[in-house]
Amino acid sequence: MTDRNGIVFVVSGPAGSGKGTVVEKLRQIYDDVGVSVSATTRQPRPGEVHGKSYYYISREEFESLIANGQVLEYTQYNGNYYGTLKSEAERILESGKDMILEIEVDGGSQVKKLLGDNCINIMLIAPDAVELERRLRGRGTETEDAIIARLNRSKEELKELVNYDYLVINETGKSDECADRLLTIIKAEHMKAHRADKYIKTNYPE
Repeated sequence: MTDRNGIVFVVSGPAGSGKGTVVEKLRQIYDDVGVSVSATTRQPRPGEVHGKSYYYISREEFESLIANGQVLEYTQYNGNYYGTLKSEAERILESGKDMILEIEVDGGSQVKKLLGDNCINIMLIAPDAVELERRLRGRGTETEDAIIARLNRSKEELKELVNYDYLVINETGKSDECADRLLTIIKAEHMKAHRADKYIKTNYPE
């Protein structure tokens, strides 16, 4: 039995914020993260195992779980649903491990509503609008219209900042330092007094 509960840390930000790179670096320096098994409505492929590769469920069941607030976040791809179940998060958190979700900004608020204090939302952004545009153009993979659309969307996403717990600036060329900042947040959240109940009951029994 662990003497702490895990926490879900949502890391999101506009396209070009570098969240994918930073989260990967965070996973390299922080081991106390549970492995989440996603759910999907697609059929299993040869060699895939239910409950290990994915939780394979019907479309009707997936949509019922969404309607009942049992899916933290989800998307559709090639006609199939893919998502993270609330029960999977609870399993990880009860084991004392943390869960890190790298999702879109609009999804962050939804996870917060479902998990409340068990979810900490962190928004990652580029230093400024000029650098954000430079990063998007530097990819060389999108049309001018797509770039403009992403820049406009970033302005809307920044309005969601009021619903986030932390803002972290991802300075150019300093993704390692940015990952360290995320780790500092994780450690600080676990040291908050209101999370110590389980520790006190375990180590200072009446």
